[in-house]
Parts: sequence; C-alpha cells; structure tokens
Amino acid sequence: MSWMGIDIGTSGCKAVVFDSQGRVLASASREYQTLMPQAGWAELDSAAVIEACVAVLAEAAGRCLHADAVTGIGVTCQGEAFTALGPTGAILNNAMVSFDTRAAALAQSWPAQFGARRLYELTGHTAHPMFTLFKILWLREHRPDVWETAQRFYCFEELLHARLGLDPAISYPLAARTMLFNVRTHRWDRDILAAVGLDEQRLARTLPAGAAVGRLSTAVARELNVLPGATVTAGGHDQPCGALGAGVTAPGRAMYGMGTVECICPAFPTAVFSESLFDGNLCTYDFTAGGMYTTVAFSLTGGNLLRWYRDQWGAAEQRQADEQKRGVYDLLMEGMPEAPTGLLVLPYFTPSGTPYFEAHAGAAILGLTLGTQRGEVLKGLLEGVSLEMKLNIEILREAGVHITELVATGGGAKSPRLLQLKADVLNRPITVVEVTEAGCLGVAMLACAALTNEPLAEIARRWVRPVQAVEPRPAHAAVYEARFQHYRGLYHALKPFMP
Repeated sequence: MSWMGIDIGTSGCKAVVFDSQGRVLASASREYQTLMPQAGWAELDSAAVIEACVAVLAEAAGRCLHADAVTGIGVTCQGEAFTALGPTGAILNNAMVSFDTRAAALAQSWPAQFGARRLYELTGHTAHPMFTLFKILWLREHRPDVWETAQRFYCFEELLHARLGLDPAISYPLAARTMLFNVRTHRWDRDILAAVGLDEQRLARTLPAGAAVGRLSTAVARELNVLPGATVTAGGHDQPCGALGAGVTAPGRAMYGMGTVECICPAFPTAVFSESLFDGNLCTYDFTAGGMYTTVAFSLTGGNLLRWYRDQWGAAEQRQADEQKRGVYDLLMEGMPEAPTGLLVLPYFTPSGTPYFEAHAGAAILGLTLGTQRGEVLKGLLEGVSLEMKLNIEILREAGVHITELVATGGGAKSPRLLQLKADVLNRPITVVEVTEAGCLGVAMLACAALTNEPLAEIARRWVRPVQAVEPRPAHAAVYEARFQHYRGLYHALKPFMP
C-alpha cells in the first residue's frame, strides 16, 4: 500500500506518493497564475486549479500504479480562499486568495458592529481582510448576483472533494480559517452566520483532520490511477498539515517554515484564549493531530528580503553564481560576518504579519556608519526577521505556549548559515528533516492513520527522519538576547514615522 498527499497552494499544486515507511515513490506538480485584475485584488481561476489538482494526482499515482498502488489520499490547501457554486455546481467566481485585500474596510467595520473580542472568543482569530468571512461579506455587497445564485461556498479542500464525486467536507483546521467556525463547539457558528445572513446549508459539513471523507468510485479511481475504493481523508489548512509533516505531534515542538513567508506553527494541548494573544493577533484553532491546538506566527517579509537584497545589490554574486553553477543566496551569505552585527532592523518591508497586523508598515535600519559593510547589512536584515519571530515566540511563551525546539522546512532550511543565525537569535535548537514537502507528507500520514489505525505519533517516528540539528551558540545567543530587549520597543517607537 502507498499513500498520497496533495497540497493546493497559491501558485501551484503538488502531489507526492509515499510508501509505508514515508519514502517518496513519486511526485508531480503544476503551476497556475495568480490573477490581479485590480489593485489589491488577487484571485485564482478555481476551475483551472482543480483540474491541475486532478492532473497531479493522476500523474503521481500513475508512476507507481503497478508497483505500489495508492490506497489513501489526504488533502491540504491554502487557507481562506473560497469559491461560490451555483445550483448545478457551476463555478460562479474566482477564488480570492489570502493576500487579496479588497475586504479591508469590512474587516474593520464589521467586527466593530459584531464585537471584535466576541468574534475572537468564538473563532479564535482576530479580524483581517484575508479571512473568508470578510471576503464573503464583500461578495454579498459588491456581487449580489453571485451571492443570491450561490448554493454552496467551498474552500479548495471541499471543492476538490466535489470534483472527485464525494460528499464534500471541510476539516476543522481549515474551517477555522474562514472565521465562520466556532473553535470551541466545532460547529459553524450560528450567531456569525445569522449576522452575515448565511445559511449553514450553503457550507460543507465539518470533520476533524484525519477523518474519512469518503471512498472513490471505480470511475474516479481509474481516472486518478489509484485503487478502486481508495479513501480520501480530511486534512485542511496547509500550515498545521506542514507542521505534522515536520514531525510536530506533541507540545514543545514547532514547525519553522523558512520560505517567502516565514511561519512558526506549534502544537499545544488545550485551547488558549488570552489578552496577549488577542492583542498579538495570534490565533488559536485545531491542530491536525486530534485533541491539540495550534497557532500561526508569521512574517510576511520573511524570505522576501533575500530576494530584494539580491535584486538591488547582488548583481556581482548573481553573475558569479551563474558562472559557477552555485546558489546565489549561498554566495551572498558568505559575505556576512560571523559575529552578530551592530545593526537593529525593523523588517517591515511588507505588511507586518503577527503580532501587529500593520498594513501601513515601514522598515528601518538603525546603527549604520561609514564603516558598515554590505555583508553586515544583509545579516542585519536577516537578524531583524529573526528577532520578529522571537517576539512572536515570547508572546506565546508568556501566554503559556512553550516552544523548545523548531523543525525547519522550506527553502531556507537548506542554508547552514541561515539556520545557525536563526538558532542563535531564537536561542533554540533547529532540526532539519529529510522530506521537504511537509504538507504532502502530513496529509499522507493522516490518510495512512485513517486506514491502518496506527497512532499518528508512531507514523511520524517512522516517516519523519532528522538529517541535521543546529544548536545555538551561547555567546551569540547572549548578544541577541540583550538586543531583543531593545527590539521589543522598536515598532512602537517608530510607528509615528510610518507611511
């Protein structure tokens, strides 16, 4: 038997097949275009996305059909984006993705009427235009034709279920990202739905992550190159699914996604609602492993800074990288000093992410002198992002959510220099694991557990294989700890000067 996971992202989808030991048997991917018809709008052609998903499922499964056919499929996807479907199942709109900001005004006005703290206590989330709730409100106000015609509103998880001939279900972690779901009762929240004017029948049924959604018909199984009757399981939001795929199955450990956006996703045993988490926009919702909860701490600037630095000041290194067939980011980071810099950077080159949700942000680099070298600036920028993530970890710690170990995923996990810098700043060990497609691995683990009844923690012990552990250097960590005390007040000191 083999197990397949599919990850439906913003820029593309990928399917990976794993054997009973979590080894990769086959994979396939497709890219699709993000549409930006107006300033602040960001959409996906939902039909094109779903057909790309079917294609990668069939391609990946087809590569191991005769050797080790797929028995179970797990689905993970981006949060928040939804599609309206008409009475016959026709798609009525493009999906608005997370960074679509057209609902920004509604994300301010609607919670003020409903009660911002009340909304947090029900959903575990604070208001932001990324969430489905506000995008649906925008649709109701600006596209009444779609609002009145729509029979169903599905996120990409349920939309794929429908395409595969199943009774669609949304997992608890993904349902929470709509801000229509009560994370305490695990039901669509009646008060919120009533305030929106949305009938629960227009939404999918809800299931915990790892629950069986249904079995594929013979015809669909043949189309996907999987075993007849293969089971599809609920997976949900990509961040907690990726955390599971990184081996996060118990409190204390957290995934550190080191990509274009940096994200920390831990697991903790009970739901936490506190003033500090509310103020810090740090949500609480269901984790993929049953009975636990999670949050998402993130920097939208993240790895974007490396690309920006490369484009502005890395032309020589780019030429050298091309000539030597090396990675340009490795070359750039070779120019960084070993010791901590004397710079203090507020890394808000984009909207800030947690804890401030500062939409009109502005970055700052303090401590520059005529003696400052280019490599110091680069390291200072990376230190700034790392200090921002440390700020999030400290807010979580003060609320009782303790993170003692980080598991790195994403492109940044391939850089020893970057890993060491982050271990020093965060003063925590960072582990790198073998499989980098953590989202696909996590939902494949859920599919395996659903059919074999083997505990997820046992599957994770077999499937998630550490390949490197980076320990913080005490002397460097002490310097960053002292600097962090200044960093905590930096945003508040500079906010009056932001655009």
